[in-house]
Amino acid sequence: MRKTVVTTALVFLFVLMLGSVATAGTVLDGILKKGELVVGMTGDQPPLNATTKDGELIGFDADLARAIAMRMNLKIRFARMPFAELLPALQAGKVDMIVSGMTMTPERNLKVAFIGPYHVSGKGILTKIKTLESLKKEGVNNPQLKVATLKGSTSQQVVEKAAPKARLTLAPSYDEALKLLFEDKVDAVIADYPFCAYVVARYPDKELALGESKLSFEPLGIAVREDTLWINGLDNFIRMLIASGEMNAMQERWFKSGDWIKQLP
Repeated sequence: MRKTVVTTALVFLFVLMLGSVATAGTVLDGILKKGELVVGMTGDQPPLNATTKDGELIGFDADLARAIAMRMNLKIRFARMPFAELLPALQAGKVDMIVSGMTMTPERNLKVAFIGPYHVSGKGILTKIKTLESLKKEGVNNPQLKVATLKGSTSQQVVEKAAPKARLTLAPSYDEALKLLFEDKVDAVIADYPFCAYVVARYPDKELALGESKLSFEPLGIAVREDTLWINGLDNFIRMLIASGEMNAMQERWFKSGDWIKQLP
């Protein structure tokens, strides 16, 4: 009963905050007129977002995006693309928002607006057990160290700053980075800590190891184009999801349980 009351209140308040089409800002007005929310997402950053065997997008990010669309009474359409293409797509108006494990950084904030953080993460080192010991002895700034990470991500920035001598490979997706690690073409992958933990749990036969601590502070946000009313409404909605406990419930589902992994290819 309490959950129904809370959800109903969230819907009512969200509608009030966003206002009507007549009073909406330019970006919000366009979204409401077309009746559809287009969300940019990679679909390959589990547990934040992933693609099932049937081609459905699932994960923490996907649940959050669907919650926003549902509260706005809009249809939702996910636009899958490589991570490095997300910001250009938003700036060009090809998507209405990005919900894809994107860290809020000053550099990105000069291009688009961010709402959040809706989750705080950090970078992790994913490697093979046999490699971990040598990393501990020689450090990450070894010129012989081969590292793969996601092109255009803050992981790339972490490697370039912490290990400038390492040989860095920029992959278009985490799947490609993992393939390099599995084939021993790189020694380590730097990625979001939850993703690293997911990989270790999913591939026990690969003898993988996860660094003991997070390498950075990563506040994840929703990226949108500038529109005061749109930004204010989304910001307040995220705050209400946190206050009501719904955000925590989504985090529990995707970060604490691995039941969803069986849906993946």
